[in-house]
Amino acid sequence: MTARTSVSSTSSVSVSKRIAAGLALLFVGCTLTFAVGLSHMALAHNAAHDTRHAIGFPCH
Repeated sequence: MTARTSVSSTSSVSVSKRIAAGLALLFVGCTLTFAVGLSHMALAHNAAHDTRHAIGFPCH
């Protein structure tokens, strides 16, 4: 006896939800980058040093 199981899931997310998710992620990423950029901890500063310079954020 052979049983076949076919699971087909199609995830269609609307364009507006994709844009909203992208903007939310962009906001979180920028917030984290600038929060670390303003941090006075040496470890946090060194961890994001190259990223900050790449986007033009002054850290010196």
